[in-house]
Amino acid sequence: MAAKFSELIKSNTPTFVDFSAAWCGPCKMMAPILEELKTKVGDKARIIKIDIDKNPQAASAYKVQNVPTLMLFKNGNVVWRQSGVVRTEYLKQVIDKHS
Repeated sequence: MAAKFSELIKSNTPTFVDFSAAWCGPCKMMAPILEELKTKVGDKARIIKIDIDKNPQAASAYKVQNVPTLMLFKNGNVVWRQSGVVRTEYLKQVIDKHS
């Protein structure tokens, strides 16, 4: 997983990452938001979900202390980061800005 993750975030295509946990209520609220976001942005960005309990090394590497923590990577750099539930339209604007 780690090698693939590092390959994805180094891409020129923005990679939107949702660091979440199965036990997290707000994380569950993000699921339909991310589905809607995927339909709105199409191939402009990759959208992936990382379970912090199954991938503690990724969570630690990016200092994820709250879930959900949302990050947008481009060329290996974090270009945007926010914790909590975020509306689809705002996330689309963030991705559009970095596409």
